[in-house]
Amino acid sequence: MQTKPFRIGTRGSPLALAQAVETRDRLMAAHGLPQEACEIVVISTKGDRVTDRPLSEIGGKGLFTEEIEAQLADGRIDIAVHSSKDMPTQLPEGLYLSAFLPREDVRDAFIGRAASTIDQLPQGAVVGTSSLRRQALVRRNRPDLKVISFRGNVQTRMRKLEEGQVDGTLLALAGLRRLGREDYATDILNTDTFLPAPGQGAICIESRCGDGPIDSMLATINHRETEMALTCERAFLASLDGSCRTPIGALARIDGTRMQFSGLILTPDGKTSFEVTREGAASQALELGQSAGEEIKMKAGPGFFESWI
Repeated sequence: MQTKPFRIGTRGSPLALAQAVETRDRLMAAHGLPQEACEIVVISTKGDRVTDRPLSEIGGKGLFTEEIEAQLADGRIDIAVHSSKDMPTQLPEGLYLSAFLPREDVRDAFIGRAASTIDQLPQGAVVGTSSLRRQALVRRNRPDLKVISFRGNVQTRMRKLEEGQVDGTLLALAGLRRLGREDYATDILNTDTFLPAPGQGAICIESRCGDGPIDSMLATINHRETEMALTCERAFLASLDGSCRTPIGALARIDGTRMQFSGLILTPDGKTSFEVTREGAASQALELGQSAGEEIKMKAGPGFFESWI
């Protein structure tokens, strides 16, 4: 029987803390634990500390996970809580994604100062976002706009928006909801024209392979439907060797025992894109994602990624 607090590792942003608290509360409810039985451990990551350059220039998605994973691997924390869209497809040896919480809304939200929607922005307006996918999709829909890299947590970006550094920005609707700030959104973008990032809206839990007690504890809060959808999306991402250097959209939806998948790759300027769809049994999530990735690579041709990375 565990006598010391169960340690949950997380980044320190308000959104990351909200996700860790949700995980803690679900574990408490599932196992009848008092709050003091679970300790939230805040861990600083390079991605949080270096905010003046695009992620693609300083190392990619792993910048938000490396320090946390080091403490997970050596036992200083028991589990790590992440935004699924921040997770690389290759995890350190001995670690794996062991549980997913029920997925929030997958859509992107536009937050406008000069106009309430992207379509209504005046010609030449400035849109700020750190996501290459969002940058490429904005450029595809509105090539006249100026799109700039725009990093920081939700609160920092809102302050920059209010200061007039940009005319609009985009954030995941799920994050705004978890912070209780859905009211910031001036428009919610349709996934038909603005496909989300793989894993968007889903909280995942990372733990050590072969840790039976932890696996048993997490099994009670794992949301199977979200796990299957993320298995498909991450398989698609892995087949493309996708990282934050790559504008990629992906979304798997489950209806009963069936799964529908949509995938997209773009050039950063938004001028060239390739799309793929799949439908099949949800139990074949991994295979659906892999085959969709192989198909879209064939459509794009061997030189597509190398031409702009």
